[in-house]
Amino acid sequence: QLQLVESGGGLVQPGGSLRLSCVASGFSVDYYAMAWFRQAPGKEREGVSAITSSGENAYYPDSVKGRFTISKDNAKNTVYLQMSSLRPEDTAVYYCARSARPLARIGLPRLNDYNIWGQGTQVTVSS
Repeated sequence: QLQLVESGGGLVQPGGSLRLSCVASGFSVDYYAMAWFRQAPGKEREGVSAITSSGENAYYPDSVKGRFTISKDNAKNTVYLQMSSLRPEDTAVYYCARSARPLARIGLPRLNDYNIWGQGTQVTVSS
């Protein structure tokens, strides 16, 4: 069974940091591009990072570039999102996702490129 399980969300003050984890099962993350998306109340789901199957390249929109870092540990079949300098506007449910095709060529994360999703983890940035 293909599954992604996120964890690591919580409440953090502005300027703080969090690390999200996404454990995959039923497939190997070293064969697929992986991404993180987020969705705030009343807003569309948006991509915040993506990493190629090789792990050599990562992509970020300007809104999080320099603050978020995606990585993966193939041995643990886990993808991470390190978030720093968090802002109130980063508050959202964060989702991990797997690309629809193995060894897919990717750039900035786009919803239609991903077809396996986790259940999400809430991140709240507030003082």
